[in-house]
Amino acid sequence: MHVVVGLSGGVDSAVAALLLQRAGDDVAGMFMQNWEDDEPESACRTDEDRKDALAICARLGIPFHARNFAAEYRESVFAHFLDGYRAGRTPNPDVLCNREIKFRTFLDAARELGAEKIATGHYARVAQADGRYRLLRASDRDKDQTYFLHALDQAQLGAALFPLGELRKAHVRALAREAGFAVHDKKDSTGICFIGERDFREFLSKYLPARPGELRTPEGEMLGEHHGAMFYTPGQRTGLRIGGRAGSSPEPWYVVGKDVRRNVVYVAQGARNRWLMSQTLLADDVHWISGDPPALPLHCEAMVRYRQEPQACGVEWTDKGIRVQFHEKQRAVAAGQSVVFYAGDECLGGGVVKSADSPDIAP
Repeated sequence: MHVVVGLSGGVDSAVAALLLQRAGDDVAGMFMQNWEDDEPESACRTDEDRKDALAICARLGIPFHARNFAAEYRESVFAHFLDGYRAGRTPNPDVLCNREIKFRTFLDAARELGAEKIATGHYARVAQADGRYRLLRASDRDKDQTYFLHALDQAQLGAALFPLGELRKAHVRALAREAGFAVHDKKDSTGICFIGERDFREFLSKYLPARPGELRTPEGEMLGEHHGAMFYTPGQRTGLRIGGRAGSSPEPWYVVGKDVRRNVVYVAQGARNRWLMSQTLLADDVHWISGDPPALPLHCEAMVRYRQEPQACGVEWTDKGIRVQFHEKQRAVAAGQSVVFYAGDECLGGGVVKSADSPDIAP
């Protein structure tokens, strides 16, 4: 089988290519450049990663291809990222990147090379039953990435291979070391690629001009000034610049809400204060991996952030979207993030958080 592996220049995709080659597949590698700006030294280390991907292909003796998808990324991912922040949400670009770039644009490019399948270094598994593809959590729960893959459809899953789905990260690094890959101990990439090592607020202000505004408690007391409401997200502790206050608790302050229209950010003390805790949320843009929505109400589990342990919940339709009620309150549920549904190991799909219940905040 002819397979094109999306090589990032990291250890995971390198081992994915290695395993497919050992299985007897006809393997080629493709490096995707998904970002360009006027400060390349501050953003993704594209040149270094490309050289690492090329070296991996040379080590395996497989063809190397490179494609620039920066224009597609800006249109399909980055534009939506900016729109989300303008609206006061906290969007997750990795979900859109997987759906629109890695499993659509890359898939199309691989098929132009005659590929039957594409493969990536994601930690996930795919199974087929009754004519449907199922997305399953990886064996290594600490690395499982189905949260970011929940928006894939049947055609995309049917074309995808995830060779690392049954492996633990330590084993992957050991295989890379034994194979002589120089990247066997390369640090995993974290955060958002197009921001890289730069300060998040500084980067975002290039596209969304900052407007300083008031920091207030939920009761309306003014505490100070913020840099711009769009830069803050529920549960955030850093960057508030609120020191000790006479007569107040020594507990740290956290963002608990914001009003982008009025440019006000609300903060309260305590990591689990009542304004940070929610039992229900509304979601829209809901996608079901099977292609058909399940019968609702549905009792399942859900995650509202990456690496969270799935939480028991009930899901039902309302005239405002999908309503998710958790058995236990969840901390810092942020509009714009993904809520992803599970039944045991199977990822059923997910949607975008529209709002979450919390006590009233003073206008």
